[in-house]
Amino acid sequence: MRTYYFNQLGIGIEGLALGDLVDPELGPADVLIKVHACSLNRRDLRILEGLYPIAGKVGLVPLSDGAGEVLAVGQDVQRFKVGDRVAATYFPLWSSGRFSMQHAVKQLGCTINGMLAPFAVAHEDAVVNVPPHLSFAEAATLPCAALTAWCALLGPRPILSGETVLTIGTGSVALFAVQFAKMLSAHVISITSTDSKAERLRQLGADEVVNYRSNPQWELVVRKLTAGRGATHVVETGALDTLSQSISCTAEEGVVSIVAALGQGNIDARVFGNPIVVRRVCVGSRSHFEAMNSAITEHKMRPIIAQIFSFADAIKAYRHFEAGNQVGKVVITCA
Repeated sequence: MRTYYFNQLGIGIEGLALGDLVDPELGPADVLIKVHACSLNRRDLRILEGLYPIAGKVGLVPLSDGAGEVLAVGQDVQRFKVGDRVAATYFPLWSSGRFSMQHAVKQLGCTINGMLAPFAVAHEDAVVNVPPHLSFAEAATLPCAALTAWCALLGPRPILSGETVLTIGTGSVALFAVQFAKMLSAHVISITSTDSKAERLRQLGADEVVNYRSNPQWELVVRKLTAGRGATHVVETGALDTLSQSISCTAEEGVVSIVAALGQGNIDARVFGNPIVVRRVCVGSRSHFEAMNSAITEHKMRPIIAQIFSFADAIKAYRHFEAGNQVGKVVITCA
């Protein structure tokens, strides 16, 4: 199988190589997937840079996110049949229940082979059906960013209709959070850096958009927009660099869901005088994925794709994604 793999880690995109790897073997409880499309996430760059919390392994296929068609099933498989349209889960060991760090040690495109390949094999318990109205390119955007946004809004304290959600930036998780929040009849305030990005956020349903460049104390603007109450749910994708401001504009008993613990920001201890819940979100389980896909199917929601690259241009896709100028997912077709 000719595919991309980690030739060297710690040097960035230059560590990717294209070569021949052994075809994946089908076990009795496995499904063989013809991968039609996959998509990039920020963690994929950090793995190549050697900065991801879980060290990647040289020789493995990258990318956690991908979707395709079942070509064959093992003799013990019960959940899928040939022809099913599927995606693999981010954490193959996490089917349901609470997250454990034991789930994190095995993840696609890091410690086990990922989806940037013509074919992939996964245990049937680590695979889900994708929404039937989505293309493979759209379905390939769901396993990491979409599920993270979903679990940020529907965690231990699920969002209620009419509550206010604050999103940070125009990264994939933030965009999915806007879409899901509007699906759930919430009021959405988004923070961004440019007027063009603000307009895109409004098109997706954001009720108010604040430009943080012209409003560096945007937490005060959020308080004003909510009549002093603050946001009931904050999807914190700006990490430590914006966390202090996010906490400052969170309503009493509100929830701040931290997507990535990155950045160099310092937290002013005074912000913790506000009685809130701060939680770290680690994508989600297979059962979360299935619930999200049911909602996407019911509401006919479609992910936002910025650009699609061919398999031959995968390195160009990485470069484009690394530049960070896109609004929406960067997808690579594998078929």
